[in-house]
Amino acid sequence: MTDFPPITAPDEDAAAEARARQNRLIKPPGSLGRLEDLSVWVAACQGSCPPRPFHRARVVVFAGDHGVAAAGVSAYPTEVTAQMLTNFEAGGAAINVIAEVAGATVRVADIAVDVEDAPSASIGKHKVRRGSGNIAVEDALSAQEVRAALQAGRQIADDEVDSGADLLIAGDMGIGNTTPATTLIAALTDSEPVAVVGRGTGVDDVGWARKTAAIRDALYRSRASGGDPVALLRMCGGADVAAMAGFCAQAAVRRTPVLLDGLVVSAAALVAEQLAPGARQWWQAGHRSSEPAHTVALQRLGLDPIVDMGMRLGEGTGAAVALPILRAAVAALASMATFDEAGISRAAEEQ
Repeated sequence: MTDFPPITAPDEDAAAEARARQNRLIKPPGSLGRLEDLSVWVAACQGSCPPRPFHRARVVVFAGDHGVAAAGVSAYPTEVTAQMLTNFEAGGAAINVIAEVAGATVRVADIAVDVEDAPSASIGKHKVRRGSGNIAVEDALSAQEVRAALQAGRQIADDEVDSGADLLIAGDMGIGNTTPATTLIAALTDSEPVAVVGRGTGVDDVGWARKTAAIRDALYRSRASGGDPVALLRMCGGADVAAMAGFCAQAAVRRTPVLLDGLVVSAAALVAEQLAPGARQWWQAGHRSSEPAHTVALQRLGLDPIVDMGMRLGEGTGAAVALPILRAAVAALASMATFDEAGISRAAEEQ
C-alpha cells in the first residue's frame, strides 16, 4: 500500500515528566485546563521537559483545482485559485496576515492548479498536473499521479524539517476542494452524503443539492476501491489532497508536531492515518470548521479542536489562529515558577 515506515509514538517519559511539572507549578492542579494537556503533548513530541518554544513554525498551503467544480459545487469560479497564488506570494491573503501575528511563515505549493505556470519556480516545483479530474464521473488522478503527489507532500515535509521547522501547519487552497474532501471523509467513515455536505465557499440551496449529488456519485464510484486509501485518493481525491496526506504522514515519520486546519486538511489527515497508522499522535486539530464533515473527521481521528470560531476559509487560517494558544501552553509549562521556587505553600492536603 505504501512505504511509510512504522510511526514511533511521542516520548511518554517526557510526557510523564511534563505532567509532574504541571503539578508543581504555582497554580491549582488542572486550573489551566486544556493548556496543560497541550503542553504535555508538545513536551512528548519534543522529547523534552520543559518544552522548548517554537522557533520556526511553518505553514504550507497546498493549492489545486478540481474538475468537479464544473458541476456547480462552488460559489466561485476556478480562476480564483490561480489568482490567490499571486496574493499568497504578495503577502496579502488572510493566512499571510494571521501567520505573521502567530509568529509563523508561509510557503505555497502549486500541486494541481489549472494553469500552465505557477507565479514562481519555487511555488510550482512540485506540480503534478493541471487540475484533478471530475470525481463525479471520472478518476481524479492516475495511479502514477497519486504516487507523485504523495511523494511531493513527503518531500515538502522533509524539506521543511531539514530547514529547521519545529511545527508544521498544513493549509489548502482550491475551488471545489471541499467536494473531494467530503467524499473522502464520507467514504472512510461510512457516512451518508446528506449528513456531511456543507456549504463550502457559500453555495445556495441549489448549489448544495448539486454538491450532494456529485458526492453521492463519487461515493458510488469509490466502492471499487475496497477502502484502500491510495485507491480512494486516485478515484475521489485530488493531487493537492494526496500531497497533504503525504505531508501529514511524513511529519509524523520525522517526529515533528502538526496543527491541522479545517475540512480539506483533515480529510487528507484521515487518509494519512490509514497510510501511516499512529501518525495522528503527532497532530492536534487547530480548529473546528463550520463544515459538518470536519466534525465527523475529527471524531474519527480522536482529536479535540483547540478553537471553534465558525471559520471555513481554509488556507491554514484556523490552525494559525490556534498557534498562539499552543505557544502559551508551552510558555506556561516552561517558564512558570514551581511552589518550591516561589516559596508558596501548597494546598493543605499536600502538606
